[in-house]
Amino acid sequence: MANRTLTADIIAAEAITILDNELVMAKRVFRGYEDDFSKKVNGYKVGETISIRKPTDFTVRDGAVMNVQDVTEGKTTITVDKRKGIDFKFTSQDLTLNIAELSERVIKPAMVQLANQVDTDVMALYADVPNWVGTPGQVVNSYADFAKAPERLDEYAVPSERSAVLSPQDHWGLLGSQTSLYIQDAAKGAYRKGSLGEIGGVDTYMSQNVPTHTTGSRSGSPLIDISITASTITYDQVKDTNQQTIHIDTLGGATQTIAAGDVFTIDGVYAVNPVTKAPLPFLKEFTVVEGATAVGSETDLVISPAMIWTGAFKNVDVQGVTDLNNQPVNFLGDASKNYRQNLVFHRNAFALVTVPLVSPPGAVDVARKSYKGLNVRVIPVYDGVNDESAWRLDILYGTKAIDPRLATRLSGTGS
Repeated sequence: MANRTLTADIIAAEAITILDNELVMAKRVFRGYEDDFSKKVNGYKVGETISIRKPTDFTVRDGAVMNVQDVTEGKTTITVDKRKGIDFKFTSQDLTLNIAELSERVIKPAMVQLANQVDTDVMALYADVPNWVGTPGQVVNSYADFAKAPERLDEYAVPSERSAVLSPQDHWGLLGSQTSLYIQDAAKGAYRKGSLGEIGGVDTYMSQNVPTHTTGSRSGSPLIDISITASTITYDQVKDTNQQTIHIDTLGGATQTIAAGDVFTIDGVYAVNPVTKAPLPFLKEFTVVEGATAVGSETDLVISPAMIWTGAFKNVDVQGVTDLNNQPVNFLGDASKNYRQNLVFHRNAFALVTVPLVSPPGAVDVARKSYKGLNVRVIPVYDGVNDESAWRLDILYGTKAIDPRLATRLSGTGS
């Protein structure tokens, strides 16, 4: 049977199927927001945005007297601002090959690279996650280490259907501990296939794209250097950003840095159960949103979440003081160190949106394919002098940490 000449439509269909198969992290996050973009026949351009409402919260009334509460809804946005692509060249002879042969030689390697880029961009959202369990720098090498993550999510009333994405080192450290368990099928899968599967109700995967966070050069004994009380910020003021600016001083040097994604606690500021608002037995963790450099051993920090002391959106329980001024700030991990950022999360913590790119005026034989929410565009450009076709494959997408409360970073404990 004669081979048919491959077209942009055939190549696009093959490429998008392989792309979906190669994704790891990107397949575990929320993908429903594509439906919120208007259905444009000619596709989308870089920078288009949708708004998403954040869930509201309430307090429980005590007794028969009615206590009407305002419905306060925050909102956030997702912008499709990441345009990535792979370009390759085929001869006319290549285009007469069987699609399976061309796929193995050219399309699959290209899609592996593109899938890694999408996964990397989704995993970069770790910096928005304030929760971090374990000891930074320690390898996850026991079930007890791993269990710290779902335990923390349980404390925060995070729903089930959770996933974990571990670095190769942590994956193999945990895998080794599982083979000694007297669970015949689980141990067999771990030992023979290198697969961890579901552990403690968490669907667990390995990815070499787990990012590494480099902490700032901060040292000294930093303190809060601003008055922060119960009346400093209301949820209504920060409902869209969930960010707060604080000031710290007594850093160890005039030009020391605090890196975006650094995590810290404040003495006396405890976490709370998001449903009952009762204090939890550990300090609330915060993440630095924007990197900062100290001037005169002090600096402003934009942090998340904002500290809400009272009401339906209360997220901290402050004990021992009524003003956080001069309270010690404790950063996780050593200064200027690299730490892998394993993530354990509910799918609604993060979102990925892919939309079809515009079909540009003047381009011929444009192919756009959609598959399981993914969208790719393929355009061939023919070089008649050399009888070659240059092919460009593009995707357009956006990522967002929608509700970082539903995720935690994970390190081992060293025990």
